[in-house]
Amino acid sequence: MKNFGLVVIGAHFGVWLENELTKFENKNILLVEPVPYNYKILINNYADKKNIHICTNVIFSENKKGKFYYVKEDSIHKLKKHWASGIGSIDKKHILNHKNKRFNIQEEDISELEVDFITFNDLIKKYEINSIQKLQIDVEGAEYKILNEMNFKKIEIRSIQFESKHFDGTFNEGSNLDEIKKKLITNGYKIKQIDKENILAEK
Repeated sequence: MKNFGLVVIGAHFGVWLENELTKFENKNILLVEPVPYNYKILINNYADKKNIHICTNVIFSENKKGKFYYVKEDSIHKLKKHWASGIGSIDKKHILNHKNKRFNIQEEDISELEVDFITFNDLIKKYEINSIQKLQIDVEGAEYKILNEMNFKKIEIRSIQFESKHFDGTFNEGSNLDEIKKKLITNGYKIKQIDKENILAEK
């Protein structure tokens, strides 16, 4: 079993992770990213780093083959929002719900891919993870499913940073978020809202 410094579920293509990757450069790192054009960039950038592992599975609450949706690479420039490349979801409607006057996304802008979904517990088994110093989760609304399924008695995680704004539907926070906060507090974490979109839980 191995100790990991950093595990990122929803790594995008790593552009916002440079400081974290430097911080944990002498430790094992796992980057999870199922969007094809994003994980290709990760592989190209970090293939020579023996401490960095890249996983292309979707992390979910059950093991299955399922559909995963993301913004087509060709549509990113048309939509004029660089962050569009980071909107990958198991729910097509979640992506379409981002539509507004400045982000006119349509059905034709979305790609569909069948991928292997695995649980967080099976992710741990796959990479023989014993402990994680920092876990980051940004998975466009699936955070609840992942955190709810976690068994904190099976693995030691010192800190967890996760996006909270889609916990109860697109741009909604409610009972699901409250439930996870209670679970984290019960397991010895202190909760801190670090900005409008993200929460940090630390031991």
